[in-house]
Amino acid sequence: MTDQTEWAEGRRHAAAAHADREATRRSAETEKARAIVAAFVREATERGLRTQRLEVRPYSGRGTYRTTVDGWYVRRDRSLGVGADGGFYVLTVPSGLRARLTGARLEPSDPPLVAGRGGRDGQAMALNALLQQRLDAGDEFA
Repeated sequence: MTDQTEWAEGRRHAAAAHADREATRRSAETEKARAIVAAFVREATERGLRTQRLEVRPYSGRGTYRTTVDGWYVRRDRSLGVGADGGFYVLTVPSGLRARLTGARLEPSDPPLVAGRGGRDGQAMALNALLQQRLDAGDEFA
């Protein structure tokens, strides 16, 4: 093997090892976040917080689409929600005629430990703080 070939092989190995570590870190973060969401659902249910049918907004921002998921909005702008089923939902979807007519098909997302990370300034908030804020607001959350 030439030095260049050895170097390239070493870089490939290092990149693969880095990707494995990153996947492990993300998986651990997701499991912690899922536990936080599950605790929120238990507490919201115990407190008797009313659920409501979650709606989603298209990327265009015009209008809303129905879903089949009951839960709680956890951001006042209604961009994030937690379903009574324990799912974490990002409440934006692509627009389309089918969604307007039949409603949007909503799939749960892996919850982050920091909601809004990478977004506009002031938008990021630790998931546990965000959900505690929602619990503290009770049914008066708007």
